[in-house]
Amino acid sequence: MDKFTKLTGVAAPLPIVNVDTDMIIPKDYLKTIKRTGLGKGLFAEMRFREDGSENPDFVLNKPAYRDAQILVAGDNFGCGSSREHAPWALLDFGIRCVISTSFADIFYNNCFKNGILPVTVSPEDLEKLLDDASRGANATLTVDLEAEEIRGPDGGVVKFSIDDFKRHCLLNGLDDIGLTLEKASAISAYEQTAATSRPWA
Repeated sequence: MDKFTKLTGVAAPLPIVNVDTDMIIPKDYLKTIKRTGLGKGLFAEMRFREDGSENPDFVLNKPAYRDAQILVAGDNFGCGSSREHAPWALLDFGIRCVISTSFADIFYNNCFKNGILPVTVSPEDLEKLLDDASRGANATLTVDLEAEEIRGPDGGVVKFSIDDFKRHCLLNGLDDIGLTLEKASAISAYEQTAATSRPWA
């Protein structure tokens, strides 16, 4: 998993409340267990018309936001079913950070396991960040996980707080497998001892 320390990138505004996981990645795209290739299905029902052409009114189809790495979204982002394909699709598209006033719990935790930083801010701070994100090509935010702050294009700062363990994992690029591998030497030592003391096992 890639580390997340500091990200400076274009922020796309998505001021919609209750964006559920089916909106993030529709069920038609759940036929794979691969983490790659799902970016094409991200927000598919909003990004594309029935004939398959792009909806020019959807924010991620606008030229200024096609390479957005940050999403500033409405309240209760990631609600609905617990599909892990949702953070996979965001990451495959290029989104490394989602900012909202609240997240569904399972989606929130899945983000950390996949290298995405979900940031919870106050409604007042969200309004400021949505205003920053509405500036098109100038909608650049810096999200600093080490300092736990977001810096806007005009120098404004929004502070946030992340659980220490989750912060440690993202800063060091540790998913569940990575955390286990940190104990590789202890695991090997245990297996060697067990093999000697219980050769029949």
